[in-house]
Amino acid sequence: MSLRKPTKALPNMAEADIAIVRIAPESSFKNKAYDALKEAILKMDIYSTPEPVMLDERALSERLGVSRTPIREAIAMLEQDGFVKTVPRRGIMVVRRTKSEIVDMIRAWAALESMAARLITTTARKKDITALRDFFKDFGKDRLPEDHVEEYSRANIAFHQALISLSESPVLVDLTNDLLLHVRGYRQLTIGRKDRTATSLPEHLAMIEALEARDTELAEKRARDHTLGLAAYVEAHGQELFT
Repeated sequence: MSLRKPTKALPNMAEADIAIVRIAPESSFKNKAYDALKEAILKMDIYSTPEPVMLDERALSERLGVSRTPIREAIAMLEQDGFVKTVPRRGIMVVRRTKSEIVDMIRAWAALESMAARLITTTARKKDITALRDFFKDFGKDRLPEDHVEEYSRANIAFHQALISLSESPVLVDLTNDLLLHVRGYRQLTIGRKDRTATSLPEHLAMIEALEARDTELAEKRARDHTLGLAAYVEAHGQELFT
């Protein structure tokens, strides 16, 4: 398999500036390319703009330092998994879901996260549960989330990922990874709306309180209701989020 010397990314990759980790020469196969591209796509914020996010095969080949053959094979695998779509005469488009699909995904996340909360109350160490408060230690009455939306949004996403991880369930982690790209994107879109931001911090802290109390039923309910609230908001206001 031939390798190309690293070259500067083509200008048209600027619109899809994704964080790709270069593949070592000895592991330049389609599965490695697939893993690298999938990881990069999962880190993208594809809902921050109404414009489609396009990828360029040639630029990806140069960015990864491999020939275009494993890139094509990886793209085919990603297309089969529903992450990208090849558009004639345009290129490779990262797939975005419709509003109804997003609502369905968020509801699925609510079910998975509520199960994670149940598991946490029975298996997680006290110090690990208490550590969840660290995500929000910089916010409160004197420093409102709505005044620091970008920073709070990062804390919000990190908290929900930590909650799933703390369940210590590989199956829950895998299932939510498949939803993460889309659910995270809409969490980021909605967190800037004042009617969502105002309730977000109290709901997160209430979830942590229930987890700390080892109140399994309450923790499960609060986790589920919190995320179902996002689903209801997207269902009601989804068309407004790009305006």
